[in-house]
Order: sequence, then structure tokens, then C-alpha cells
Amino acid sequence: MTPKEIAILAAKALDSKKGEDIKVMEVTALTTLADYFVICTGASSTQINALCDAVEERLEKEAEEKPLHREGHRGGTWVLLDYGCVVVHVFDNEARAFYSLERLWNDGIPLDLGEVLEKSEI
Repeated sequence: MTPKEIAILAAKALDSKKGEDIKVMEVTALTTLADYFVICTGASSTQINALCDAVEERLEKEAEEKPLHREGHRGGTWVLLDYGCVVVHVFDNEARAFYSLERLWNDGIPLDLGEVLEKSEI
């Protein structure tokens, strides 16, 4: 699978667990850290963990990808899944507003997920 396909699959997994405000940004031209960032908000630390578990399960099952790292920050308010070419960030509302990754990486190219998530077989 391509990095873009992996990022979209991660977004679908987040959507399947009712993740909020899901964004996928292509950052290939901006950094060597990853090709895509996937950003999502969860309502609680329990939901944040469920969202991350869903991403891990779906990417392992459908793309045969396991995260290189899974790191949690600030008591479950932000979890990062690093797949090398794709980095998934799942925040609570406060942490997402504080870190404001969309603003920090605003030169990234956002993917339109509307049609992708509507057609998702969840």
C-alpha cells in the first residue's frame, strides 16, 4: 500500500469509532518525518485508546502494517502512532487546541475525506 492509502485507511478506522474532526495532511514536501499526518479528536482518554486500537487493528489486518512506536502523552490526552510514512495523532479537545498541528503544518496539503469516509464500509 502507498502512504496515502495507509493514511486513508487510518482515517476510516478512526471514523469507524466515531473519531471527531479527522484530518489527513500530506507533508511530504515539508518534512522527512512522514509523508502524511492523520489528526483526530477523541472525547475521552478511553475513546482515544479505542481509536488508536482501531487504527492498529485495521492497518495490521488490511495493510500488514504495525506501528514503529505508540506513545501516549499527558495522561492519555494525546497518543501518537508512528508508521514511518504516516503518523497518526489522536488528541482530546484541549490538547488538540494547544498543539494546533493544523496551524503548525498549514503548508501541508489537506486531503478531502468527505467522499472517502461516506463510502467507507464501516
